[in-house]
Amino acid sequence: MSDHHTYKKVELVGSSTTSIEDAINNAIAEANKSLKHLEWFEVTETRGHIENGKVAHYQVTLKVGFRIASS
Repeated sequence: MSDHHTYKKVELVGSSTTSIEDAINNAIAEANKSLKHLEWFEVTETRGHIENGKVAHYQVTLKVGFRIASS
């Protein structure tokens, strides 16, 4: 076992018609399908779409960090 780890970050954009939290969870769930060893996320942008004076859609940009498997 190594005494250090190496990580990589990827940028994702999650979306939801329900909430910011759902937008984050949707992005992480999709990333989890193809990336292994997910460790953390950081939200870098939050925005939304307005229809008829109400929030209709949430969009969140986040960076997801994962550990390189061999490190």
